[in-house]
Amino acid sequence: MAKWGEGDPRWIVEERADATNVNNWHWTERDATNWSSEKLKQLLLGLRVEGEQGQCEVTEVSKVEGEASINNRKGKLIFFYEWNLKAKWKGVTKSGIKYKGHIEVPNLSDENDMDDLDISVTLSKDQPDTPLLTLMRKEGAERVRSALGTYISSLKTEFTQGMILPTANGLSVQQTSQSKAKVDKTMIGSNCSTPAANTGVRIPTCKFTIKDTFMTSPEDLYRVFLNQEMVQAFTHAAATVEAEKGGKFRLMDGNVVGEFQELVPEEKIVMKWRYNSWPSEHYATITLTFTDRGRETGLTVECRAVPESEEERTKEGWHRYYLQSIKQTFGYGARLY
Repeated sequence: MAKWGEGDPRWIVEERADATNVNNWHWTERDATNWSSEKLKQLLLGLRVEGEQGQCEVTEVSKVEGEASINNRKGKLIFFYEWNLKAKWKGVTKSGIKYKGHIEVPNLSDENDMDDLDISVTLSKDQPDTPLLTLMRKEGAERVRSALGTYISSLKTEFTQGMILPTANGLSVQQTSQSKAKVDKTMIGSNCSTPAANTGVRIPTCKFTIKDTFMTSPEDLYRVFLNQEMVQAFTHAAATVEAEKGGKFRLMDGNVVGEFQELVPEEKIVMKWRYNSWPSEHYATITLTFTDRGRETGLTVECRAVPESEEERTKEGWHRYYLQSIKQTFGYGARLY
């Protein structure tokens, strides 16, 4: 063994009160199988979609088979997960006719991109054909895909706490994943950066901007984001919205929470915003700017302090569950630029 002051400094464990080699530099592994199984059930059970055909809901997660683990090698986190999932859904048409079916995801794995994930939605053998199947294969499958994306993000954030241990000054080394999310830069500008060090786990964050156009007035579009009934309409889920400065909001059955920081009628909304799967108490700052263009309203969505690992998911969420959904729900459709 090297003497004090000699050899690789990572082995100088006297600098740590717990006498552990600094930052878990050597290979460490954590089994995430049980946590993952419960997390997947929690995210999928009760998932609901609604459309002109009626509404459908995941009523049972019948199979969660697989494994997951996290490994730390020289300060780099490596994620392994492989799952075969099955669930049951029930639906009811506007006329009250009930149906039931199955969902299967055979290849949720770190080797497969989320866009390539195979999500099979079928009716039970004794069920006649119904438009609800189309609803589940489109909207339902996308909700499932989003939920599984939430699982992966949670695996890489909340479950990894402590995998890279703090150094002698109380700070943690930046955590990195095995691969970086693909980013579509065609319509969305992105500029990622790491915030200044602070006590506790440091989270690499980024900022990006989304621009869109709506066939309505700034007054109407502004109201869509603050009126609780309208929010519930375009998110297709329960919501609580306190439309005032300092007011809280809770959307999509609690998957999104935040607080309004600034409200300028017909011009601007500034809010603290987060997915509930993000590290505890970490919020992004979302600024919505409304521009009157006569028959149209331009909307600029500026997102700051988004966890870098959540950039792609956050962009997709704003595009799909806010902007596109608002257009479809209220008929404000216009071309994206």
